[in-house]
Amino acid sequence: MALIVQKYGGTSVANVEKIKNVADRVIKEYKKGRQIVVVVSAMGDATDQLVELVGKVASNPDPREVDMLLTTGEQVSIALLSMAIQAKGYQAISLTGSQVKITTDNRHNRAEIMKIDNARILTELKAGKIVVVAGFQGINTLDDFTTLGRGGSDTTAVAIAASLGAKRCELYSDVDGIYTTDPRMIAKARKLTSISYQEMLEMANLGAKVLHPRSVELAKHYQIKLYIASSFNYHPGTTVEGMDEMEKRKNVTGVTCDKNEVKITVQEVPDHPGIAGQLFNNLAKYGINVDMIIQNLQRNNKNDITFTISKEDLLKGKKYITEIAQGLGSSRVEIDPTVAKVSIIGAGMITTPGIAAKMFTALGQAQINIQMITTSDIKVSVLINEELAEQAVHVLHDCFELAGETGDWQEQAK
Repeated sequence: MALIVQKYGGTSVANVEKIKNVADRVIKEYKKGRQIVVVVSAMGDATDQLVELVGKVASNPDPREVDMLLTTGEQVSIALLSMAIQAKGYQAISLTGSQVKITTDNRHNRAEIMKIDNARILTELKAGKIVVVAGFQGINTLDDFTTLGRGGSDTTAVAIAASLGAKRCELYSDVDGIYTTDPRMIAKARKLTSISYQEMLEMANLGAKVLHPRSVELAKHYQIKLYIASSFNYHPGTTVEGMDEMEKRKNVTGVTCDKNEVKITVQEVPDHPGIAGQLFNNLAKYGINVDMIIQNLQRNNKNDITFTISKEDLLKGKKYITEIAQGLGSSRVEIDPTVAKVSIIGAGMITTPGIAAKMFTALGQAQINIQMITTSDIKVSVLINEELAEQAVHVLHDCFELAGETGDWQEQAK
């Protein structure tokens, strides 16, 4: 009997009517003779509302207690969905992360899944039940509740699919697929029929919010095809799969924009061997992830080291950055939050010279100045002024001829 793992995001179960809609979709697949495991997020903005409550109670809450609270959001949605399925005459059972024994490491708020004991799931499937599992959560070695961070339900679904030996995992939300860029920004954005794991991982890391990067990494490792589609219609979605399974297409697949960047310049650092290593090792100790890096040789054997971090990391680490810089002998730290990272991604770039030059020329002709550049085999990213970010996306989307029909995504979303 075929096994399907489906995941439904918070917008898909935001109210009773939408929960009943998901129940109908799940039952439709079950009636085809398939075993169904459904991973569900908290209803709508429930997690945000719980986080808001935390802020009203404590300014520096214990991460363990935060996870104890946040995991209640998914318990509500899995119970309601199971009841909705049962009310339509089908067997269903809801299971929390602890009941499934989704074991994580001991980090709260951003835990990683270590293993899944799928015995309970298999027992319930064998009994003919639809199994509804809470996404976003697990338990650590102390049997304390943990959460996987934003987008963690995607990771839960793919991890369960891997543990059960499934070859396909379907992820449903209010987004009906992967587009060449954000369709809310560009009406002519084109929905992709398929995209490689590598391209999707780059897009997820570079600002596209459709999938959590860890879920893509898991899918790539276990060679699980991902299917991204809307829970509000049955229009074809996008398949994420290996490059060898895909047809040859354009060198550039998509354009992303990330306005969550902050540029940090540590000025006049002594030009000694190992200084950069000390700087970034110390940042890592405080959990500050560095993205783009550039070093400029200045006068009197001193350098300026410029790098980017997320705005969230700046909030938690601004004090540490200044202290680290002073400890290295820096004269000053300059912080610029008015930047954005714009990237082009495409597996075809590996074998095609001149893609970066074409990108830089197009931006130059549009009078968009580039502050920093990073590259890999399948992406080129530039840091620019935040005010010019959307213009840059338009320029590059046109430059690489990525457009579909005007408003195509809006028609599909109806």
